[in-house]
Amino acid sequence: MQDLLLKDFHPQAEVRLPAHRVTRPKFSVIDAHIHLGPEFSCGWYGRDAAELVPVLDEMGVDLVVDLDGGWGTDLDARIADYQARFPDRFLHFARVDWETALQGDHPGEYAAEQLHDSVRRGARGLKVWKDLGLSFRDRHGQRVRVDDERLDPLWAAARDLRAPVMIHVGDPAAFFRPLDNRNERAEQLIKRPEWHFYPDYPPLEELLSQLERVVLRHPGTTFIGAHVGCYAENLAWVGSLMDRAANWYVDISARLGELGRQPRAARKLIEDHPDRVLFGTDMCGQPEKNATYYRFLETEDECFSYRPDPDDYINGRWRIYGLGLPDHLLQAVYRDNARRVLDL
Repeated sequence: MQDLLLKDFHPQAEVRLPAHRVTRPKFSVIDAHIHLGPEFSCGWYGRDAAELVPVLDEMGVDLVVDLDGGWGTDLDARIADYQARFPDRFLHFARVDWETALQGDHPGEYAAEQLHDSVRRGARGLKVWKDLGLSFRDRHGQRVRVDDERLDPLWAAARDLRAPVMIHVGDPAAFFRPLDNRNERAEQLIKRPEWHFYPDYPPLEELLSQLERVVLRHPGTTFIGAHVGCYAENLAWVGSLMDRAANWYVDISARLGELGRQPRAARKLIEDHPDRVLFGTDMCGQPEKNATYYRFLETEDECFSYRPDPDDYINGRWRIYGLGLPDHLLQAVYRDNARRVLDL
């Protein structure tokens, strides 16, 4: 045992507690954050949409929002494959061709025109990924900030089109810290070193400050902060911005591990902002993973794994605790808030 490696250490909890298996949600769900593109689709990319519909039925999911719509003919193809065939089950958010936009003198105007075109084609919103702020550079080789004023026409276009902006800035806080014996996601970063944004990237706190300035500067634009407002480790910061910006929403996608280890703070965030927290998973067609979300939201179960495999600690070596939300909050998170944001 003196030579036991951390990767081989899988302690079995000896506490004996109630455990509920919740395979279907108490109320039907709108998943406001899924991926049907090639990178994050969990095996559904390229498969017929008709195969996915019965899986959604099994999971109690009425409608999903695909964030991989792209633009132009790619968007047309995605809408034809999903939204046009099953209009009550699929919606698509567009993206911006940043590589082209940022090579011109007026990137915001280019992006705004592209968003107008995407909405005409059937897109219901805009997805902005973390490469804005982290990696994209303009024609002069300068890293483009999230709050770059040249992009203001894009946010104004989203306002005028009533197209909500799902924005992902940064990543888990540990990805921006030194990779040493204190990093809580060291095992994950060892496996995925390309996710380590230290030290050659802006600090997470600076990226979040840029995001905050954009949200406050454009009060008429609806912003949805992906992954619990992009800072699930600091719900006080998330809640503070929600207090100051009525246009700032969040989803809970891919952050059960963070929310579930601070259940009182997580529940308070929802109770304080019951109309601005959306359900999302960041996945697609994964019944076992959806069941963990339902258990987390609906039960008061304690000390359980945030992943279907209890020995999978990829996001950190801890367990989570259920929120036990009352019905009115469950309905709001599961579907009502998304219906309002998406104008359904």
